[in-house]
Amino acid sequence: MYRTTAYRYPNESLILALTIFLVLAVIIISATATFCLSGLFIIVILAMAIYTNRSHHLALMRQAYPVRPDNAPNLAKIATVCHRRLQPGPVQLYLLKAKALNAYTFGLSDPKVIVMYEPMLQVMDPEELAFVIGHEMGHVALGHTWLNTILGGMAGVPAPFGAAVILYAAFKWWNRACEFSCDRAGLLASGSLSKSISALVRLAAPNIRSQADFDNAMALLDAQDDEVNNRIMEMFQTHPLIIRRINQLREYAGSAEYKRLQAAVDKNLAA
Repeated sequence: MYRTTAYRYPNESLILALTIFLVLAVIIISATATFCLSGLFIIVILAMAIYTNRSHHLALMRQAYPVRPDNAPNLAKIATVCHRRLQPGPVQLYLLKAKALNAYTFGLSDPKVIVMYEPMLQVMDPEELAFVIGHEMGHVALGHTWLNTILGGMAGVPAPFGAAVILYAAFKWWNRACEFSCDRAGLLASGSLSKSISALVRLAAPNIRSQADFDNAMALLDAQDDEVNNRIMEMFQTHPLIIRRINQLREYAGSAEYKRLQAAVDKNLAA
């Protein structure tokens, strides 16, 4: 079976390296006198993250249900195709009763867990759902679930206000690079640029009913990128503006690398 992580956004690794460098530099410079205390703080934060992860999983078992061929055949089939294409490793997909549109991944040990909110099944078609599932599988394949826990703990080390802002901003910068990477994974999983874009648009505008609604939503998303306040706020968020994610996908879909990877992951379906 062909397994690749070559869809990783080119700057993600560089940003990760810079983030780690900034985190370590701030820890060393601002906490030289209390370095042992900072190390203990990191250990405590990681222990809390592991405990929270387990608690989250137990809570999920009470509120959601695992997707299987017998209880959600269509979604299970989509997830199976995505998994065969991307080969992310052991994952378990759950459906959660909720009113919002959302999906996320968590887990420090295998299988990693992907959670989808049920309303997504009402507003997205199979190819759009494949993009969402593939995006989350990208987080698993690229190690974001455990890296997020470790870097989050390091970035939480007590530091002077200015240093804390740097750590926070660097961590969010890496988070946004991860989203670009996983959008590429979603595109490879769905195999459709138009459906990948429409999935992103529906996340922001779930009430789309016509092409006119879609065009209006796209215009509003495009306008957000023109506002300085939105660009500043984006610096402290985990996700890039959706229009930036769409533009990155369009650029990537036109590359020779994408065409090569898409052909390779598609062959996994025949293996």
